[in-house]
Amino acid sequence: MGAVAHWASLDKAIYTPLNNLTLQTRNGTTQIDHVILSRFGVFVVEAKNIEGWIFGDAKSPQWSVVRFGHRYRIQNPLHQNYRHVRAVVEHLSIDQSKVHSLVMFWGDCEFKTLMPPNVLRGGYSAYIKSFTQAVFTEREVAGLIEALMSRALPKSWSTRREHLASLKDRHASTTTCPKCGGNLLLRTAKAGVNAGRRFYGCSGYPKCRYTKPYASDA
Repeated sequence: MGAVAHWASLDKAIYTPLNNLTLQTRNGTTQIDHVILSRFGVFVVEAKNIEGWIFGDAKSPQWSVVRFGHRYRIQNPLHQNYRHVRAVVEHLSIDQSKVHSLVMFWGDCEFKTLMPPNVLRGGYSAYIKSFTQAVFTEREVAGLIEALMSRALPKSWSTRREHLASLKDRHASTTTCPKCGGNLLLRTAKAGVNAGRRFYGCSGYPKCRYTKPYASDA
């Protein structure tokens, strides 16, 4: 079952899903799996089709996945979705409190650590419907939908290539945070197993927790 099918139980008269949106940002493009708009807020959804055991928490830069005894790492999807949320907030010029981040996993996976309430393996529609306080009028929702649809880049191979090139450039940078667009600062770890090692950290910490190894110390 595809990820889009999970929105089937949402009332289409209340919730409008937009899928696979690519938006231009201050530092390249960002690709958003799903945005669901309603009077009760805007829900920005990062979808993950993963098999295996999943280990992670809200703050760690990377999470671990174990499948058939093999472990590999993925970027913290909450951190990924932070960039998507910021793009939606900036394009729609709305308060971030009205935009909700949701990470949905589907596939044969199992959480092995306690996850934040907005990281789910099921019950996605119930989570969205748990927000019951209206923050937009129906007219405002219609305007938000129109704004996102008009500003999204065409769904084409050209857009896909542009986004992949943008992604590569962002993560290669040692001056600009690929997560939020803030400045990267060279810092030194003061405690823990990495004490004394230098790394790049976002100037927006603690709101943005992106870090990157310093090449000479990697």
